Amino acid sequence: MTLRKLWLFSVILVTMTTGVSNSSFSDDSDAYLKQRLKMVQEQIANPIDGREPVSNERVLKALAEVPRHLFVPQDVRDMAYADRPLPIGHGQTISQPYIVASMTELLAPKAEHVVLEVGTGSGYQAAVLSRLVKHVYSIEIVRPLAEQARDYLLAHGFKNVTVKAGDGYAGWPEHAPFDGIIVTAAPDHVPEPLIEQLRPGGRMVIPVGERYAVQELMLLTKREDGTINEERVMSVGFVPLTRDQ
Repeated sequence: MTLRKLWLFSVILVTMTTGVSNSSFSDDSDAYLKQRLKMVQEQIANPIDGREPVSNERVLKALAEVPRHLFVPQDVRDMAYADRPLPIGHGQTISQPYIVASMTELLAPKAEHVVLEVGTGSGYQAAVLSRLVKHVYSIEIVRPLAEQARDYLLAHGFKNVTVKAGDGYAGWPEHAPFDGIIVTAAPDHVPEPLIEQLRPGGRMVIPVGERYAVQELMLLTKREDGTINEERVMSVGFVPLTRDQ
């Protein structure tokens, strides 16, 4: 057994023994816990279909702890740990677990970081990030989703997440600069306000492409002189980033 598999096995063993560290997860039954740990093992840490594994141990631990089933509607809860996106209402989706894990790893989150998320959705990505950084600021353009996510996150103890309803294209300048920015909907170009609000040395993970077409997941790193290094990571499919009219 490799060292990474030994580490993951130990995480699984501890999690199954003690449960997740947040005692407010009242709906985290053994069945959901086993599904979640299987998700981390087979979809993320050691993908059985040959995809690039996610190896960041802090990211794997966060995915093993956060109950994804609490962030999807009741009628699709039995598919919460499936390797697929799921509808969350208002024409929006929660990304498949592998994409959440991969984007989180690309962000290279550290405990002292302050991160901006554009596209709160159900709040799941923000919940995962909250385990890894100092604070998450998250913007959702669909007000009912923003309010629901805010209430869910607070109810389940994710107190280092601040959610607001608004146009994520403009970012959140009051709290900039950010150590990392993660965008969970696809614009047809990288928004300039987000580049401006990224701290030198910071990273932005963003899908870019035309509406309803295959997009490219991009990793942007801001150099100390303010210039941007761009890296194309993989082809993805996200809902479009919508704007206030």
